[in-house]
Amino acid sequence: QVQLVESGGGLVQAGGSLRLSCVASGRTFSRYRMGWFRQAPGKEREFVARISSNTYYADSVKGRCTISRDNAKNTVYLQMNSLKPEDTAVYYCAAGTAVVRITTTAGYDYWGQGTQVTVSS
Repeated sequence: QVQLVESGGGLVQAGGSLRLSCVASGRTFSRYRMGWFRQAPGKEREFVARISSNTYYADSVKGRCTISRDNAKNTVYLQMNSLKPEDTAVYYCAAGTAVVRITTTAGYDYWGQGTQVTVSS
């Protein structure tokens, strides 16, 4: 079992930055592929970024977001810059071992409770 706890969300003006953090329980954190997803009101949960031996980003955030991890701290980060109102959503951290479907929710086994990001115009 892996428990994930996100933090770092908040209210920010357009053009601003936020860094989200996700701390994982357990001693096997380095085995997991870690991802960030987001869900806006009335929309499906969508892929944002993933990190394993490399990184991969959704087109909508490429160049503005950076995913990173610190295995010694069991933590994965999402640095978000140049935020836009359309980035407003609940952001979820996810962990999984799958090598396929990594841009879909089906590719992950464990989820955090989410952290709200609101970008004002």
